[in-house]
Amino acid sequence: MIGRWFRERRRKGILKTPFPTGWIAWLERRVPHFDSLSPQEQGVLRSMVQIFVAEKEWEGCQGVEITDEIKVTIAGQACLLLLGLDHNYFYNVRNVLVFPQHYIPKHQTMDGQGVVHQSRQAVLGQASCDGPVVLSWISSREGGLNAHDGRNVVLHEFAHKLDFMDGFANGVPILRSRKNYGRWFKVMQREYEVLVARSESRKATLLDDYGATNPGEFFAVSVECFFEKPEPMRRQHEGLYHILSEYFGQDPAARLSSDR
Repeated sequence: MIGRWFRERRRKGILKTPFPTGWIAWLERRVPHFDSLSPQEQGVLRSMVQIFVAEKEWEGCQGVEITDEIKVTIAGQACLLLLGLDHNYFYNVRNVLVFPQHYIPKHQTMDGQGVVHQSRQAVLGQASCDGPVVLSWISSREGGLNAHDGRNVVLHEFAHKLDFMDGFANGVPILRSRKNYGRWFKVMQREYEVLVARSESRKATLLDDYGATNPGEFFAVSVECFFEKPEPMRRQHEGLYHILSEYFGQDPAARLSSDR
Protein backbone atom coordinates (compact mmCIF):
# COMPACT_ATOMS: atom_id res chain seq x y z
CA MET A 1 0.00 0.00 0.00
CA ILE A 2 2.82 2.41 0.91
CA GLY A 3 4.69 1.42 -2.26
CA ARG A 4 1.64 2.22 -4.35
CA TRP A 5 1.29 5.64 -2.68
CA PHE A 6 4.91 6.51 -3.43
CA ARG A 7 4.54 5.28 -7.01
CA GLU A 8 1.47 7.40 -7.65
CA ARG A 9 3.11 10.42 -6.03
CA ARG A 10 6.18 9.97 -8.22
CA ARG A 11 4.03 9.71 -11.33
CA LYS A 12 2.15 12.87 -10.49
CA GLY A 13 5.51 14.59 -10.19
CA ILE A 14 6.54 13.33 -13.62
CA LEU A 15 3.36 14.72 -15.17
CA LYS A 16 3.92 18.16 -13.67
CA THR A 17 6.63 18.61 -16.26
CA PRO A 18 5.09 19.88 -19.54
CA PHE A 19 5.16 17.40 -22.39
CA PRO A 20 8.25 18.25 -24.48
CA THR A 21 7.14 19.86 -27.73
CA GLY A 22 9.79 17.97 -29.70
CA TRP A 23 8.23 14.67 -28.67
CA ILE A 24 4.89 15.39 -30.34
CA ALA A 25 6.29 15.07 -33.87
CA TRP A 26 7.72 11.64 -33.04
CA LEU A 27 4.35 10.45 -31.76
CA GLU A 28 2.64 11.76 -34.90
CA ARG A 29 5.15 10.00 -37.17
CA ARG A 30 5.86 6.80 -35.27
CA VAL A 31 2.63 5.71 -33.55
CA PRO A 32 0.26 3.81 -35.87
CA HIS A 33 -2.71 6.03 -36.78
CA PHE A 34 -1.93 8.55 -34.04
CA ASP A 35 -3.86 11.21 -35.96
CA SER A 36 -7.01 9.08 -35.81
CA LEU A 37 -7.03 9.12 -32.00
CA SER A 38 -9.39 11.57 -30.34
CA PRO A 39 -7.84 14.64 -28.66
CA GLN A 40 -8.56 13.00 -25.29
CA GLU A 41 -6.86 9.76 -26.32
CA GLN A 42 -3.85 11.67 -27.61
CA GLY A 43 -3.59 13.48 -24.28
CA VAL A 44 -3.78 10.22 -22.34
CA LEU A 45 -1.14 8.66 -24.58
CA ARG A 46 1.20 11.61 -24.08
CA SER A 47 0.90 11.24 -20.30
CA MET A 48 1.55 7.51 -20.48
CA VAL A 49 4.61 8.09 -22.64
CA GLN A 50 6.07 10.52 -20.10
CA ILE A 51 5.71 7.98 -17.31
CA PHE A 52 6.87 5.03 -19.40
CA VAL A 53 10.00 6.88 -20.54
CA ALA A 54 10.83 7.95 -16.98
CA GLU A 55 10.21 4.60 -15.27
CA LYS A 56 11.91 2.14 -17.60
CA GLU A 57 15.64 1.52 -17.66
CA TRP A 58 16.95 2.05 -21.19
CA GLU A 59 20.10 0.44 -22.49
CA GLY A 60 21.71 0.93 -25.89
CA CYS A 61 23.60 -2.09 -27.20
CA GLN A 62 26.28 -2.48 -29.88
CA GLY A 63 26.91 1.24 -30.08
CA VAL A 64 23.32 2.51 -29.91
CA GLU A 65 23.09 5.83 -28.05
CA ILE A 66 19.75 6.09 -26.29
CA THR A 67 18.04 9.33 -27.31
CA ASP A 68 14.65 10.87 -26.65
CA GLU A 69 13.68 9.88 -30.19
CA ILE A 70 14.30 6.22 -29.41
CA LYS A 71 12.49 6.37 -26.07
CA VAL A 72 9.43 8.20 -27.40
CA THR A 73 9.13 6.02 -30.50
CA ILE A 74 9.15 2.81 -28.48
CA ALA A 75 7.10 4.17 -25.57
CA GLY A 76 4.45 5.63 -27.89
CA GLN A 77 3.91 2.38 -29.75
CA ALA A 78 3.94 0.28 -26.57
CA CYS A 79 1.51 2.57 -24.73
CA LEU A 80 -0.93 2.50 -27.65
CA LEU A 81 -1.76 -1.03 -26.46
CA LEU A 82 -2.71 0.30 -23.02
CA LEU A 83 -5.13 3.08 -23.99
CA GLY A 84 -8.26 1.09 -23.14
CA LEU A 85 -6.81 -1.26 -20.53
CA ASP A 86 -6.66 -1.16 -16.76
CA HIS A 87 -2.89 -1.18 -16.54
CA ASN A 88 0.23 -0.39 -14.57
CA TYR A 89 2.54 0.70 -17.39
CA PHE A 90 3.84 -2.79 -18.21
CA TYR A 91 4.99 -3.46 -14.66
CA ASN A 92 6.63 -6.68 -15.92
CA VAL A 93 9.05 -4.62 -18.03
CA ARG A 94 11.93 -3.04 -16.15
CA ASN A 95 14.49 -2.81 -18.95
CA VAL A 96 14.32 -2.01 -22.64
CA LEU A 97 17.41 -3.05 -24.59
CA VAL A 98 17.87 -1.46 -28.01
CA PHE A 99 20.13 -2.93 -30.69
CA PRO A 100 20.93 -1.15 -33.97
CA GLN A 101 19.58 -3.77 -36.40
CA HIS A 102 19.03 -7.19 -34.90
CA TYR A 103 19.73 -9.26 -31.84
CA ILE A 104 21.33 -12.70 -31.78
CA PRO A 105 20.23 -14.59 -28.65
CA LYS A 106 21.98 -17.76 -27.60
CA HIS A 107 19.69 -20.78 -27.46
CA GLN A 108 20.76 -24.18 -26.20
CA THR A 109 19.05 -27.43 -27.17
CA MET A 110 19.96 -31.00 -26.31
CA ASP A 111 19.59 -33.80 -28.83
CA GLY A 112 18.72 -37.44 -28.16
CA GLN A 113 22.39 -38.30 -27.52
CA GLY A 114 22.73 -35.61 -24.87
CA VAL A 115 24.77 -33.27 -27.09
CA VAL A 116 24.10 -29.56 -26.47
CA HIS A 117 23.75 -27.42 -29.62
CA GLN A 118 24.00 -23.62 -29.77
CA SER A 119 21.60 -21.68 -31.99
CA ARG A 120 22.45 -18.12 -33.02
CA GLN A 121 19.56 -17.00 -35.20
CA ALA A 122 19.14 -13.24 -35.60
CA VAL A 123 15.85 -11.76 -34.38
CA LEU A 124 14.39 -8.25 -34.47
CA GLY A 125 12.87 -8.40 -31.01
CA GLN A 126 12.47 -10.61 -27.99
CA ALA A 127 10.44 -10.71 -24.80
CA SER A 128 10.27 -13.21 -21.96
CA CYS A 129 8.08 -13.54 -18.89
CA ASP A 130 10.46 -11.93 -16.41
CA GLY A 131 13.17 -10.48 -18.66
CA PRO A 132 13.68 -7.27 -20.61
CA VAL A 133 12.18 -6.34 -23.94
CA VAL A 134 14.88 -6.43 -26.63
CA LEU A 135 14.29 -4.44 -29.82
CA SER A 136 15.95 -3.54 -33.09
CA TRP A 137 15.99 0.26 -33.42
CA ILE A 138 15.77 0.19 -37.22
CA SER A 139 12.77 -2.13 -37.08
CA SER A 140 11.12 -0.11 -34.30
CA ARG A 141 11.49 3.08 -36.31
CA GLU A 142 10.35 1.55 -39.60
CA GLY A 143 7.40 -0.11 -37.89
CA GLY A 144 6.18 3.33 -36.89
CA LEU A 145 6.86 4.92 -40.26
CA ASN A 146 4.81 2.26 -42.07
CA ALA A 147 1.60 1.90 -40.11
CA HIS A 148 -0.25 -0.17 -42.70
CA ASP A 149 1.89 -3.24 -43.39
CA GLY A 150 0.73 -5.23 -40.36
CA ARG A 151 4.26 -5.58 -39.00
CA ASN A 152 5.41 -3.75 -35.91
CA VAL A 153 8.08 -5.26 -33.68
CA VAL A 154 7.24 -3.02 -30.70
CA LEU A 155 3.55 -3.94 -30.75
CA HIS A 156 4.55 -7.58 -31.18
CA GLU A 157 6.95 -7.80 -28.25
CA PHE A 158 4.81 -5.78 -25.86
CA ALA A 159 1.81 -7.92 -26.83
CA HIS A 160 3.88 -10.83 -25.53
CA LYS A 161 4.34 -8.92 -22.27
CA LEU A 162 0.57 -8.56 -21.95
CA ASP A 163 0.28 -12.29 -22.54
CA PHE A 164 2.89 -13.02 -19.84
CA MET A 165 1.14 -11.06 -17.08
CA ASP A 166 -0.62 -14.17 -15.80
CA GLY A 167 2.68 -16.07 -15.77
CA PHE A 168 1.94 -18.15 -18.88
CA ALA A 169 3.12 -17.74 -22.47
CA ASN A 170 0.01 -19.17 -24.09
CA GLY A 171 -1.58 -16.36 -26.08
CA VAL A 172 -4.19 -15.67 -23.39
CA PRO A 173 -3.80 -12.34 -21.56
CA ILE A 174 -5.74 -11.43 -18.44
CA LEU A 175 -9.25 -10.73 -19.73
CA ARG A 176 -11.79 -8.31 -18.30
CA SER A 177 -14.16 -11.00 -17.06
CA ARG A 178 -14.02 -14.75 -16.42
CA LYS A 179 -16.98 -15.20 -18.75
CA ASN A 180 -14.88 -13.91 -21.66
CA TYR A 181 -12.42 -16.80 -21.61
CA GLY A 182 -14.71 -19.34 -23.24
CA ARG A 183 -15.32 -17.23 -26.33
CA TRP A 184 -11.65 -16.19 -26.42
CA PHE A 185 -10.47 -19.82 -26.53
CA LYS A 186 -13.07 -20.75 -29.15
CA VAL A 187 -12.27 -17.90 -31.54
CA MET A 188 -8.52 -17.99 -31.05
CA GLN A 189 -8.27 -21.75 -31.51
CA ARG A 190 -10.35 -21.66 -34.69
CA GLU A 191 -8.37 -18.77 -36.19
CA TYR A 192 -5.05 -20.29 -35.17
CA GLU A 193 -5.88 -23.63 -36.80
CA VAL A 194 -6.92 -21.87 -40.02
CA LEU A 195 -3.65 -19.95 -40.11
CA VAL A 196 -1.63 -23.12 -39.50
CA ALA A 197 -3.44 -24.89 -42.34
CA ARG A 198 -2.98 -21.99 -44.74
CA SER A 199 0.66 -21.65 -43.77
CA GLU A 200 1.29 -25.33 -44.43
CA SER A 201 -0.42 -24.95 -47.82
CA ARG A 202 1.64 -21.80 -48.55
CA LYS A 203 -1.53 -19.75 -49.04
CA ALA A 204 -1.30 -16.01 -48.43
CA THR A 205 -3.33 -14.57 -45.58
CA LEU A 206 -3.86 -11.18 -43.97
CA LEU A 207 -2.18 -12.46 -40.81
CA ASP A 208 1.58 -13.02 -40.89
CA ASP A 209 2.16 -16.78 -41.06
CA TYR A 210 4.72 -16.44 -38.25
CA GLY A 211 1.62 -16.58 -36.08
CA ALA A 212 1.33 -20.26 -36.99
CA THR A 213 4.40 -20.96 -34.80
CA ASN A 214 2.37 -21.34 -31.59
CA PRO A 215 -0.64 -19.70 -29.84
CA GLY A 216 1.59 -17.08 -28.17
CA GLU A 217 2.99 -15.92 -31.48
CA PHE A 218 -0.50 -16.02 -32.99
CA PHE A 219 -1.72 -13.56 -30.35
CA ALA A 220 1.22 -11.20 -30.95
CA VAL A 221 0.79 -11.32 -34.74
CA SER A 222 -2.96 -10.72 -34.36
CA VAL A 223 -2.28 -7.64 -32.23
CA GLU A 224 0.01 -6.22 -34.92
CA CYS A 225 -2.71 -6.69 -37.53
CA PHE A 226 -5.43 -5.33 -35.23
CA PHE A 227 -3.69 -1.99 -34.83
CA GLU A 228 -2.11 -1.68 -38.26
CA LYS A 229 -4.73 -3.26 -40.56
CA PRO A 230 -7.92 -2.92 -38.54
CA GLU A 231 -10.38 -2.44 -41.41
CA PRO A 232 -9.39 -5.49 -43.48
CA MET A 233 -9.08 -7.51 -40.28
CA ARG A 234 -12.63 -6.60 -39.28
CA ARG A 235 -13.85 -7.71 -42.74
CA GLN A 236 -11.84 -10.90 -43.05
CA HIS A 237 -11.55 -12.03 -39.41
CA GLU A 238 -14.62 -10.53 -37.78
CA GLY A 239 -14.68 -12.78 -34.70
CA LEU A 240 -10.99 -12.28 -34.02
CA TYR A 241 -11.30 -8.54 -34.47
CA HIS A 242 -14.18 -8.27 -32.02
CA ILE A 243 -12.56 -10.23 -29.20
CA LEU A 244 -9.41 -8.13 -29.55
CA SER A 245 -11.52 -4.96 -29.61
CA GLU A 246 -13.29 -6.09 -26.46
CA TYR A 247 -9.99 -6.93 -24.75
CA PHE A 248 -8.16 -3.71 -25.66
CA GLY A 249 -11.22 -1.48 -25.24
CA GLN A 250 -10.44 0.05 -28.62
CA ASP A 251 -12.00 0.01 -32.08
CA PRO A 252 -9.26 1.19 -34.44
CA ALA A 253 -11.30 0.37 -37.56
CA ALA A 254 -14.09 2.69 -36.42
CA ARG A 255 -11.52 5.37 -35.58
CA LEU A 256 -10.05 5.25 -39.07
CA SER A 257 -13.50 5.30 -40.69
CA SER A 258 -14.63 8.34 -38.74
CA ASP A 259 -11.34 10.12 -39.43
CA ARG A 260 -12.04 10.25 -43.18
